[in-house]
Amino acid sequence: MKKVIKISALAAAVVLAAGCQEKTTRAPEVELTTDDQKAAYAIGASVGNFASQTLKQQDELGVVLDRALVQQGLLDALADQVKMNEEEMGSALRAHEQKMNTAVKENATRKREESRKTGAKYLEDNAGKEGVSVTESGLQYEVIKQGDGPKPTAADTVTVHYTGKLTDGTVFDSSKQRGQPATFPLANVIKGWTEGVALMPVGSEYRLTIPAELAYGDQEVGSIPAGSVLVFDVELISIEDEDKDESKEKVESK
Repeated sequence: MKKVIKISALAAAVVLAAGCQEKTTRAPEVELTTDDQKAAYAIGASVGNFASQTLKQQDELGVVLDRALVQQGLLDALADQVKMNEEEMGSALRAHEQKMNTAVKENATRKREESRKTGAKYLEDNAGKEGVSVTESGLQYEVIKQGDGPKPTAADTVTVHYTGKLTDGTVFDSSKQRGQPATFPLANVIKGWTEGVALMPVGSEYRLTIPAELAYGDQEVGSIPAGSVLVFDVELISIEDEDKDESKEKVESK
């Protein structure tokens, strides 16, 4: 029995482009039995998927194009009946690219300002909570557990466990979830980390609430939106240089 798919991307395009057909109109059945049939269908579906994803992304930016014209352009190209010459198409696409660039910038600015506004309110509310201290730079910290070990400096390498969240509680990074503590030079991280971890004696657990200026500023980094306030729960496990010094003292004392 032949495998039959009820509707293809191209058949759907034909139906939609017509515009006047009723919803009950059935597209022709498509057979996908030979390699050539499958290849032909795959080419059409790939083009359709790419176009669909691109159009949806543009929709989200407020640039909505007429789907019927997109479909008609595809059908006309397949039939060698394109109604615009190369120069006209190039000009139209360049103008659209400029429009999209403007939309992307405006969208980024809007999201950044929203993050800034949300972050400012969060910092204001958090600063008023019992147990929260605010440094001169604007870093906020809360002692969850106070250790009794030495404090690191910016020149030290530390080993920590941490969980990083956005102000809405979304976790964007966590050594605890990975089950492996992180070791890094304290001078090579964001300013809020360098300052905040330097306040912590070994064995401590602090919650660091870091303003965007002490984090990634107006840069979008991975899943972290531009202008974001970051919240880190940090456990300082050890200072690498300190561990080496202690080991050296033990050897010399023998």
